[in-house]
Amino acid sequence: MSEAVFRTSPTRARRRPWWLVGISGGLVTAIPVVLIGIAVILIAPTYYQNLAATAAINLVIVVGLQVFMGNSGIAHLGHSAFAGLGAYGMAILATPLMMKRLSIPNAPFGLAQVELHPAIAVIVTLAVVAVVAVISGRVIARLSGIAATIVSLAFLIVVHSMFLHWPALFKGNQGFFGIPQVVGLPAILACGVAVIVIARLFRESPNGLQLRATAQNPQAADALAIDARALRRQSWVLSALICASAGILYALFAGTISPRIFYFQQVFMTLAMLILGGMGTVTGAVFGTLILSIGLEAIRIFESGGVVAGLTLPPMLGLSGVALGAVIVLCMALRPQGICGPKELDEMLSGALRRLRGTK
Repeated sequence: MSEAVFRTSPTRARRRPWWLVGISGGLVTAIPVVLIGIAVILIAPTYYQNLAATAAINLVIVVGLQVFMGNSGIAHLGHSAFAGLGAYGMAILATPLMMKRLSIPNAPFGLAQVELHPAIAVIVTLAVVAVVAVISGRVIARLSGIAATIVSLAFLIVVHSMFLHWPALFKGNQGFFGIPQVVGLPAILACGVAVIVIARLFRESPNGLQLRATAQNPQAADALAIDARALRRQSWVLSALICASAGILYALFAGTISPRIFYFQQVFMTLAMLILGGMGTVTGAVFGTLILSIGLEAIRIFESGGVVAGLTLPPMLGLSGVALGAVIVLCMALRPQGICGPKELDEMLSGALRRLRGTK
């Protein structure tokens, strides 16, 4: 409870409102993402721009995961299910009718005859995801620890099974194609910046501070009559909407989706990114995504073998999976708070400036 008490003290509140701290801190945290994105757009070939777009979409998912997991202290393994719901919502609502007759001609509820403008489809999709999040959040909010983690994993399996075994609506294990490709790297980067600011605003808000307090000291939170369940529901719904936004961006960028994209591989990759950077801060989510995205791409170069410094390397298929597992194990064992620690980027920069000026 010490963090919440300190950061909501009257003196601090008079100096800088929480919303100003959230907006300014979020924009500072987004600076590395913007700079790297601009550099890629200006000088990188198309292949690397596509990789950067995928990394930015993963960033949105990781930030969404941090909103719930980093503030509630509950491990969340169902975030990719919301990304999948967002992607399939766009596919079902925005795909042109001619393409839909090839993909899902027998879709229920008359959806085979529905074609919405992408902007309207985004709103409808997020509304549906919000309903799903509210319903599932009422269950998650009642649980804690390993029980909540298992339920989130079960939620992922249920949604994935629905994608696979309801082919009339989701096309089963086959790829869903024909989605309008109306989103590029600049738009994805803009959404990434917006999501970073939103996540930081929630972290700095009174509800975000109270939610972290309930994770750090549940007994004290109960004594102060803090409604932990309501706070968990709020962060769960916000996390779900952010992850669904990532799925929407992916569908509108790639133009085709399949169920395997939103399953265990994505879950463990985004989880490793958050753990590497540090789940307690939005800065950790950002830097963990940047570092691991670059690192995994470098590792994939060696998976098919090659020659390095005159040494012939054999094919090492699955090396990227081993790297993800190693990141999770080593970080949890050696540095549970992640490489960025408990402070946000703007807080670290402010501390460094104070030290340079010789002040406390």
